[in-house]
Amino acid sequence: MTGKEGLPMRITRRRTLLAMTTLTAATGLGATTPPAAPKGPGFEHGVASGDPLTDRVILWTRLSGVDAPSDVQWQVAHDDAFTQIVAQGHFGTDTGRDYTVKVDVAGLTPATDYVYRFRYGQVVSPTGRTRTLALQTDKVVLAAVSCSLHSNGYFNAYRAIADLDHIDAVVHLGDYIYEYGAGLTDYGMGNGRLLGRIPEPPHEIVTLSDYRTRHAQYKRDEDLQAAHARAPWICVFDDHEICNNPWKDGAENHTPPSKDGPGEGEWSVRKAVALKAYREWMPIRDPAPGKLSEAIYRSFRFGNLAELIMIETRLLARSKQLDFSDLKMVDGRPDFDAFRTQLNDPQRELFGAEQRIWLNTTLQTSVRDGVRWQVLGNQVIMAKIAGPDLIKRFGPETVASLMASLPDSARSQLQTMIGLFSRPDPFPLNLDAWDGYPAERERFYAMTKAAGARTIVLSGDSHTAWANELHDAAGNQVAVELGVTAITSPTRWLELPGLDLAQTLADQNEEVVAADDTNNGFVLVTLTPDEMIGEWKSVDTITSRQFRCTTQQRFVVKASEGGATRFV
Repeated sequence: MTGKEGLPMRITRRRTLLAMTTLTAATGLGATTPPAAPKGPGFEHGVASGDPLTDRVILWTRLSGVDAPSDVQWQVAHDDAFTQIVAQGHFGTDTGRDYTVKVDVAGLTPATDYVYRFRYGQVVSPTGRTRTLALQTDKVVLAAVSCSLHSNGYFNAYRAIADLDHIDAVVHLGDYIYEYGAGLTDYGMGNGRLLGRIPEPPHEIVTLSDYRTRHAQYKRDEDLQAAHARAPWICVFDDHEICNNPWKDGAENHTPPSKDGPGEGEWSVRKAVALKAYREWMPIRDPAPGKLSEAIYRSFRFGNLAELIMIETRLLARSKQLDFSDLKMVDGRPDFDAFRTQLNDPQRELFGAEQRIWLNTTLQTSVRDGVRWQVLGNQVIMAKIAGPDLIKRFGPETVASLMASLPDSARSQLQTMIGLFSRPDPFPLNLDAWDGYPAERERFYAMTKAAGARTIVLSGDSHTAWANELHDAAGNQVAVELGVTAITSPTRWLELPGLDLAQTLADQNEEVVAADDTNNGFVLVTLTPDEMIGEWKSVDTITSRQFRCTTQQRFVVKASEGGATRFV
């Protein structure tokens, strides 16, 4: 059985979930109303810091319970009692920035721990902890995180990060918020109703007010607040901070105006208001004058030990994603060759010319200055990962029997997968990832090879933990990749009897050393001059606040000469 005649459906994580599983949720089960706003001024959204440099750091909070322009005091100190204040000042906020406060505190000492807080009259915020970057260091510890769907579960992984003994920074690779509403079939609402974690507002977010309200709901979460207060964050957005799968001129989950109606408005407006809310609510340095709000790419140097290079691959230049549903039919059969030609088009890009120049210069300068590791903060998976060959995994008779037992929608989905992946030259699993932009990936690989960089790629988006060894088109090893599972977003998205999807992908793809789609959590990265240690940290539940966090697997890369990295 080949199933290669006809590919009726597009493959998406959410569609597969709905096709392969039975949705059981009662409309009113566990529903809650939004909490009443506290009376009077306060700091109900906690505190945060971010974008640390050797001499400065961003401090963030929001003043709630006021409706007029207000002046907020900020303080930075060496001690919890704030008897040794090293910097302080005032920040004016108002409705134009949603009463958020964001201060770029300068004049600090490298490699120094600080505490900070905010005051409004007699009201004092919680105390946060932050740290400046070192001029010289022999150890850096980073927690890499991604994909926190509030409705789907408790942020136990964030609480585990807050409880770490030592951490230099949290690296958020995107999907800090999600745009979906509270409908019966909306993403994550099975758990959302059970746990009373109902999205605010309860519809898909589109307007500036909507995005601000959703950010506010997330920032009220006590576990997220604890993680923000623990250490500085270095963040990039992925897609859901705006909406699912955008490119430079639109998005899969955005309906533009048409003759049939206004849809969700102009894409440029939705993008602009989403980014405005993101810039207001996140502890991130604002763009330099003349720079677009989308231009979030930047780098952070931890002495001569590591350079953290945060890239942007969603909004600035991304070509529209290809989709398997766009396969042309010739004589009743899909024209796979034409589709592959489109996929390999060298004009398809993620970076754009300006960012490519910046990235190349950053890599070259970092290596020339003797920085030991180049760490890429990257939104989507970079490895070459073909979809699962189910006929190879199960055999044709078992697949035929399985097909006969499935409902029509699931059978159609499975037939599509077999047509695409059970072939001598299987197609990539995810065309929204770097696999959808192979020419751009080769351009990046050429940069890192030319620089002689020891590259560690940290990637989010996929809700799966990965350990991948990356090779260029000629088969030369270039870098390693650690993919981050989700904080709370659904992980296992294809449920078939006897199928461990992640293990099957690891078995069938040369670049995949290991993969796991059963756990939520984060990746803890420890860098020293001699090695990089990456640990998959997993929480055993997201539906109870009583949880355990364990090390599921550990990966080591030695700092060998010659640039290219590999696991040992």
